[in-house]
Order: sequence, then C-alpha cells, then structure tokens
Amino acid sequence: MRVLLVEDDSRLAERTAEYLRDHSMEVEIAADGELGLSRAIRGGHDLVLLDLMLPGIGGLDLLRQLRQRSRVPVIMLTARGEEADRILGLELGADDYLPKPFSPRELVARIRAVLRRAQGPAEESANVSVGSLVVDRDRRRVEVAGVACELTPYQFDLLWVLAEAREHVLSREQLYNGVRSLRGDPPADFDPSVDRSIDVHLSKIRQALAAADPSGEGLIRTIRGVGYVLAPPP
Repeated sequence: MRVLLVEDDSRLAERTAEYLRDHSMEVEIAADGELGLSRAIRGGHDLVLLDLMLPGIGGLDLLRQLRQRSRVPVIMLTARGEEADRILGLELGADDYLPKPFSPRELVARIRAVLRRAQGPAEESANVSVGSLVVDRDRRRVEVAGVACELTPYQFDLLWVLAEAREHVLSREQLYNGVRSLRGDPPADFDPSVDRSIDVHLSKIRQALAAADPSGEGLIRTIRGVGYVLAPPP
C-alpha cells in the first residue's frame, strides 16, 4: 500500500508517516504543493493524503489539476470548520476528508476503506440496468447508452446503492449508511444539515451521466423532503 502524504508541517508529516509505516504502508512525503503535484502525477501511489493548507500550489488547486490527469483516490486533511473547502474538495473529486487534529487509527481506517472502494468488491459479478444506464459492480464500470462515465470510488458506491434499490426512494441517511455497509463499516449517525457530501456527490454523478449521453439526464431524481431515487425518466 503506497501512500503519498502532501503536508508542509514536517513534525506532523513524520509522525503520520511513522504510524502508517507501522501499519505496513509505504509513505512518500511532499512538503509543498508543487512537489506534491509532480509526485502525484508521476504516479506509483495507491492513495494521496492531501493537506489543503499548503505553500505554493494550494491543496484545492493541486486536487483540481490532479483530477485532470489521474483518478488516484484522495483523502483531504482539513482544519475543523473548513466546511466550504471540504465541500469544494468533494466537488473536485476527493474521495473522503478527515478534520485535523485526527486520530491516527481513524486515518488508517479511512485509508483502508477508500482503497477497498477503489479496488471494488470481490463478490460475483452483478449488473443493474435502469433505462440507458448500466452499472457493472464487478468491473466497477458505469455506462450510459454504451458511453463510459468516469466516477470516483465513492461516487460509484453511492450510485450502486441507488441502483440496488432502483425505483425506490432512499433518504440521505440510507444512502450514507448504504455506502458504509459496502465498505464494511457499521452504521453511523448522519446529520444532513452538517454533512452535505451526499448531495455534492449526487450532483457530480448526475453531471457525469448527462455528459456521457443526454439520456442519462433525469435518471437520478430528488424527492423533496424524502431523498433520491434512481429510475427511468417519466
């Protein structure tokens, strides 16, 4: 498991890297945004841990440029209270975030969860078709009218939860815990007034479906006051 840690706080970076190495991870440290971007683009990492407050290229700019060239999973490291930055980071394609100060044990758990999502499930293959949409769980592939959609690992899992319950409305909490279940995590309390990540990811999924083919527009509908449903356009 190869991790790129982009963090300008040298003491925090070394402590974090030491803990991750104790848990069988190879860690490369980049102390600024420019170095972090070049190493992330170079590749060879299974995951990027990205501090948002960086000298040179900021974390959000780094993420924006990285997503133009790579789908490597990214976990943002953010200061508490930076909700706007967290939401923007998710919109730009980050897979998860962890507020500082964080527990090293939680960091390891989140890394493993994100990598499980990126690698895909080991169960037998299964496809779900809804209108022009085909979601292939085994290959973790999404197509609209035969055109492939690019989704982050978290977005694929979120779409799969909707696909399994096709034509049934799911609340944000059901979607949130549905993804946690795919990751092997226990259910957790969900406060939609604080965590808008479900809405952000669904918005990006909708855009990706519509960009692949116009028939993808309208497949995911919002049921006001209830949640979301994946169903053929009316």
